[in-house]
Amino acid sequence: MRRAKITIVGAGNVGATTAHWCAAAELGDVVLLDIPATENMPRGKALDLMQSSPIMGFDSIITGTNSYDDTAQSDVVVITAGIPRKPGMSRDDLLATNAKIVSSVSEQIRSSSPSAVVIVVSNPLDAMVQRVLQVTGFPAQRVVGQAGVLDTARYRTFLARELNCSVEDISALLMGGHGDTMVPIPSCTSVGGIPITQLIPESRLNEIVQRTRDGGAEIVNLLKTGSAYYAPAAATAQMVEAVVRDKKRVIPCAAYCDREYGVGGYYVGVPVVLGSNGVEKIIELNLTAAEKANFQKSVDAVKSLVKTMGELLAKS
Repeated sequence: MRRAKITIVGAGNVGATTAHWCAAAELGDVVLLDIPATENMPRGKALDLMQSSPIMGFDSIITGTNSYDDTAQSDVVVITAGIPRKPGMSRDDLLATNAKIVSSVSEQIRSSSPSAVVIVVSNPLDAMVQRVLQVTGFPAQRVVGQAGVLDTARYRTFLARELNCSVEDISALLMGGHGDTMVPIPSCTSVGGIPITQLIPESRLNEIVQRTRDGGAEIVNLLKTGSAYYAPAAATAQMVEAVVRDKKRVIPCAAYCDREYGVGGYYVGVPVVLGSNGVEKIIELNLTAAEKANFQKSVDAVKSLVKTMGELLAKS
């Protein structure tokens, strides 16, 4: 049986670690691509990963390349390309630079893998996934952003440590934009079926939610010279698995919402059914008044980000 072909654009920490998770789980054959300026770096990482296969017991083939020709007819393309924010760099500088990078990548994907499901990881996430849709022209369900899986993983981790219980027993949901405006949904958060509000006081739960919002920044501050990559890569691999194995996973993703939740044509974090066709269904919840208000604030922040991106691209 033909193995799925998974291309990962960007062979940095997130991209290479995603390749590691995908290969170890035998989700398919993996192509690890980076820009020509990196020369043989992606080949070196791919070879190193391949040499772990006899030890870890997987048969996935991992290829490193600087050419999109090697990515042709991929089933899934993961975009991790972009630069992290550097000292002295404004938010608009980061937005403009990564929008140009992601635009270039999207043009290549449109030509080389016109039937692929595209999973966007590059930041600022909510704007970058919108840009991929604009440039590729793919059906919206085949372009999806990775944010909610990571955010809920962080949330579940902190809840498990607070309650001294297994992370496997915690089910949680966060919606909205990726970062400061993410919206916790307490009515959809439980531990072994027990509502989280019966186990943790509201004030303490709010503190945990805030730590989740700051999850990426906390790691950046600890590492000093880098950002998170193990958890983001694991979250991305879970999404890849849902697509290549048609798992129909109910997970939060940055999905294109038009009439759904009254968003009006933007990518925001919502619960979806993720399968071989990409986002196969957006699940609309009956939110409380407070949840609706917070979600709308998050949507407004995403719209502002996308507007700014458009203005910056128009000037360049």
